[in-house]
Amino acid sequence: MKGIPMRHPLVPLAALAGAAALLVCGCSKGPSPAAGEHRAAASPAAVSPVAAKAPAAVGANELGQVPVLMYHQLTGKPASVYDRTPADFRSELERLARENYVPVTARDFQTGRIDIPAGTHPVVLTFDDSTNSQVRLGPDGTPARDTAVAILTETAKKYPSFKPAATFFVNADAFSATGSHKALTWLKEHGYEVANHTDRHQNLRSLDEVGARRAISAGQQAIEKAAPGTQVTSLALPFGAMPEPAGVASRGAGYRYDGVYLVGANPSLSPFAKAFTPGAIPRIRSAGPKDEDAEFGSSRWLDKLAAGKNRYVSDGDPNTVAFPSALQNELSPAFAKRARPY
Repeated sequence: MKGIPMRHPLVPLAALAGAAALLVCGCSKGPSPAAGEHRAAASPAAVSPVAAKAPAAVGANELGQVPVLMYHQLTGKPASVYDRTPADFRSELERLARENYVPVTARDFQTGRIDIPAGTHPVVLTFDDSTNSQVRLGPDGTPARDTAVAILTETAKKYPSFKPAATFFVNADAFSATGSHKALTWLKEHGYEVANHTDRHQNLRSLDEVGARRAISAGQQAIEKAAPGTQVTSLALPFGAMPEPAGVASRGAGYRYDGVYLVGANPSLSPFAKAFTPGAIPRIRSAGPKDEDAEFGSSRWLDKLAAGKNRYVSDGDPNTVAFPSALQNELSPAFAKRARPY
């Protein structure tokens, strides 16, 4: 199973509603704060202020949709719908850069710490399964050619406003060609987020509650052992399969996650939106316009977001939430003090 991307079912947003509701319910028990209360903790003090532009001048809409893109393996000979060639990956990143997307980590996205320039759009780049095509370091400690981190670095140099930020959802024995300790340490030192994907890529829905908790906890422990001091705050569900009860995904002995990521087939709501569910965040599979299930893939969704009016647009100030006043009722009460309707 290691190194081989696992095929996931594509799950439309409507099919996730039940699971999302269950997870929110499951997360609200016990002494820890509920999801909405925890989101409110992302206070203005958590981010540095910048000079913002008038929201209307840039068409700011920080209640808009955000693409959370999902990648697995880069290979010159794709054998799965979850494979992409290095050229395809590079092309998609350059498209994002040209269309004024700025990458943010899952950690920052799910807690509302979105610090990007006015008029730009956040995108969350996520990588599952800790394959060597994502991270492989040479003897000199630099990323090997055509790996995901190498291409991210190249794109950032070509487009300086495109930050090399991403989240890597890893399993135990991550990035075997480099070694977990060296690879995870490199990611942390270069500003990437290391997050959990369970220890052995188990289908959590197929396990009982004890087994699901064990799989998640073992993944957490593997990260902490390989890279001591890592703060793991995000989980991606293998196969997009929600455990039962759903609250198991976000909290258990030794782990607590601000965001739990599905497979999904659509953009995410803004973390400032009332309907945003941090315990069931949908992602979009990276795919070209003619790939299998292309209707639900990244190329088509980026087209739709560019053509529509529902895309997240920043006002440049991470301490406020700017949006057209007609959307006032969509704002989460947790962020009322940061609201900047116009």
